[in-house]
Amino acid sequence: MIKYTLSDIADVIRSKNSGPFELTFDVIFKNYEMFEKIVEANIINEDMFSELYKIPKADITKITAYPPAKAVKITIIRPISSGALGETDVYGAGQHGPLLDFTFEV
Repeated sequence: MIKYTLSDIADVIRSKNSGPFELTFDVIFKNYEMFEKIVEANIINEDMFSELYKIPKADITKITAYPPAKAVKITIIRPISSGALGETDVYGAGQHGPLLDFTFEV
């Protein structure tokens, strides 16, 4: 087994709004081989994401693998709706940071 971070194997790791009440995270892999390994090993899953983001699994609405784009998409309920008082990232574009250093073995 080899140890990786998502940053090592992905071309794009981003977050964005999925409406005012949800955030979506996209991980777009550099090649199909690694995408398939990650999906087959179920590396990106509810347990991993819940622990990484310190959120209840119930707040994860969907994790989807999308082979045509070599991508995995994760959608969660926003802790605070976009634009609400106390919310600090209206566009949700700065929430992907913890994914960058996520380390795993495949």
